Amino acid sequence: MDHYTLSGLGPTETIGILPDYYLPPYITLAHMFSAPDHWAVHNRVMKQYVLQYVVNGVADYPIEGNSYTTRRGDLIFHRPNELHSILPHPSEPYVCISIVFHFGHSSFPIHELCEEGEHYLGNFADHPIDRWLSELVAHYRQPGLTHQMRCQSLLIRILSEAAHTGRAGDSTTNASKMPPLMLLTQHLQTNYHREVQLGELAELSGWSKNHLLFLFRQYVGMSPIQYLTWVRINKAKELAIQTNLTVSEIAERVGYSDVHTFGRMFKKKTGLSLSQFCANLIRS
Repeated sequence: MDHYTLSGLGPTETIGILPDYYLPPYITLAHMFSAPDHWAVHNRVMKQYVLQYVVNGVADYPIEGNSYTTRRGDLIFHRPNELHSILPHPSEPYVCISIVFHFGHSSFPIHELCEEGEHYLGNFADHPIDRWLSELVAHYRQPGLTHQMRCQSLLIRILSEAAHTGRAGDSTTNASKMPPLMLLTQHLQTNYHREVQLGELAELSGWSKNHLLFLFRQYVGMSPIQYLTWVRINKAKELAIQTNLTVSEIAERVGYSDVHTFGRMFKKKTGLSLSQFCANLIRS
């Protein structure tokens, strides 16, 4: 049956003959959770799909005999009825975003996004997925159809991008370029509290500025300045979770002398103000 014939049918008449279209996901939980001391999950089974994203801290995450040590930015996926545990390390607070969802009675080919037996989707600490997850939680807390639709569209985008990024990353990495790039990203992670000039990075890597920009964008997915901004955002989140510092004090700690500039940057990049980010955090 061609597309023109399908477009002339009523909605219920098309169901069952559109194998490439599926119901939007039903999201039954979306929250950011700060684990209290000694919190853990042992041998749990969920009846729905789960995405678990580490905002802060470290946790061992065994699933069906496979054990993963997850840190900030790691995204874990598991399927209905898979036995799993969540065992935070006591050395630092564990904060995670949990998304629980299903596709109803629709037969959704999730295996095309994540191969059977695969649970670790990658690290997205400096990736838009980090922001989309926070936005999803914020919309889930709001009533109304528009917020529900935003949640569904964000979840689909997260699943699609995680699958694409994970597979693309394996094929594009050039081992000869990685040591200098790792040195540069580490330098930015260490010096996030001050301005870092491009010339400083060029001297550190031994590359020209143009070559550095090209390789950084190619392998990291953003410019060095954009990466520095993401490092500052994630550090600000850590400080908001772990300390009682004011917004002004956090802004200064991450390299911003003007709190208003920091506030605009944080909201532009995350979709939330720092106070909204903290409001989404469930602490018990």
